[in-house]
Amino acid sequence: METPLQISFRNMDPSEAVEANVREKASKLERFFDRITSCRVVIEAPHRHHHKGKLYNVRIDLTVPGKELVVTHSGPGNHAHEDVYVAIRDAFGAAARQLEDHARKIREA
Repeated sequence: METPLQISFRNMDPSEAVEANVREKASKLERFFDRITSCRVVIEAPHRHHHKGKLYNVRIDLTVPGKELVVTHSGPGNHAHEDVYVAIRDAFGAAARQLEDHARKIREA
């Protein structure tokens, strides 16, 4: 990926496997819009609740010329997000849709 990528972890230890997964997903975003100038990803494991396991939150900040796109995927209500890889997949899927919409608006302008 040509785009600068910053990955942060909150309330959890950094993981090389998770970082590799994020790098792979981030590199695919350029298929949807090739002028991404930066990509920041924050993966957060909130504190454990009484009846739930850890539900991961993933935030992706994408900077493109003239705009910043923000994707926040939170766990509450989505037990699939007890798996960090599912939370990352869902967040990057939403980011891809936002980039497609942004690219379409530029083409139509």
